[in-house]
Amino acid sequence: MGAGGVHALYRAADTPVHRLPAEVKIAATLAYVLAVVLTPPQAFWAFAVHGAVLLALVALARIPPLLLLRRMSVEIPFVVFALLIPLLAGGQTVEVLGFELSQPGLVQAWNILAKATLGVGASALLATTTEVPDLLVGLQRLRVPPVFVSIISFMVRYADVIVAEAHRMRVARLSRGYNPRAIWEVKALASSVGVLFVRSYERGERVYLAMVSRGYDGAMPQLHPVGSARAGQWAGAMAAPAIAVIVMGAAWASL
Repeated sequence: MGAGGVHALYRAADTPVHRLPAEVKIAATLAYVLAVVLTPPQAFWAFAVHGAVLLALVALARIPPLLLLRRMSVEIPFVVFALLIPLLAGGQTVEVLGFELSQPGLVQAWNILAKATLGVGASALLATTTEVPDLLVGLQRLRVPPVFVSIISFMVRYADVIVAEAHRMRVARLSRGYNPRAIWEVKALASSVGVLFVRSYERGERVYLAMVSRGYDGAMPQLHPVGSARAGQWAGAMAAPAIAVIVMGAAWASL
């Protein structure tokens, strides 16, 4: 990861959310997501409160809603899967728009959609308001094992490298007048994936040898001087997950 580089996910701004230390935001995001996951799916009002808390944080961070929605598009496979559950699940059925849908399946679909949407939204908020080097520093300060921090740092850096390599291979194909799209041309696409894997593996080996020759011993160095977050910062950041925990407890108590 180049020093001073800014990842495409980060959106620079001067807001209270941006100014929080990374370890505080990571811990708060994890606590919020756990509270959402543990909320019973029957408590619809609880998810409305969870969503309102997340939207308030998005507004506080001054993140355009459309930008956040675009970054949450990774959730689409879960949405498709959830929409199929009421059609495939068993149990008592109910007619909706001419379709016989499973009532337990509807509850399961809602459970997946609500929790996945809020979890992805919270993760997108974290990535949008925190630079990647700061995230790695936050993980180090939270005492995450160094090997995991190293893996994450390499993954972030070389995901972009692999995407760029795939783009160059596609440009090379197009420059030769070949653009496989039909189903019977899947063999060419599979071959391209195989070549991309080999190139990525070879590049990874070269990078590793270069790092070892420069004294790499399996642990990444501290990216910034270590300093503790202030108590006020922890208290402010934990307000949102505290609300989520209270709402989750009230939801279980109301069943």
